[in-house]
Amino acid sequence: MVMVTGVIEKINSKTNNPFVLLELSGGLELVQSKETGNFYATTRKCRIPSTFNLEVANMMIGSSVEGSIVKVEVDPYEYVVPNTGEVVRLAHSYAYQPPGSMNLIGETPIEVVSNNKPALSSKEKDKSSYIAVKV
Repeated sequence: MVMVTGVIEKINSKTNNPFVLLELSGGLELVQSKETGNFYATTRKCRIPSTFNLEVANMMIGSSVEGSIVKVEVDPYEYVVPNTGEVVRLAHSYAYQPPGSMNLIGETPIEVVSNNKPALSSKEKDKSSYIAVKV
């Protein structure tokens, strides 16, 4: 189960029409830092496109949706940690997976700081899955 936790309005670069993304968040996870060994609490997040206008999308915040947020392997990229400004190298992203499906949907909420654009690994491409990565 995932929850709608935010909305973002964007402009389609091809049509110049606005569209709205829903930000989905998974449940609470405890993750151990590779650097310090300490545990911290986090959630997986991704964004999916919607047909809603901004007003209707905002009413969806707090709604639950069946499915999960799954980790997706991507080509390595650099990411700036918002709270610390630290630049880290990652090779994963997140996408929404409907229940009982192998398809992946979504745009990950990452800000890439290097010229190496994230892309699906060949393993993910073979699953005929889809993910749009914010670059």
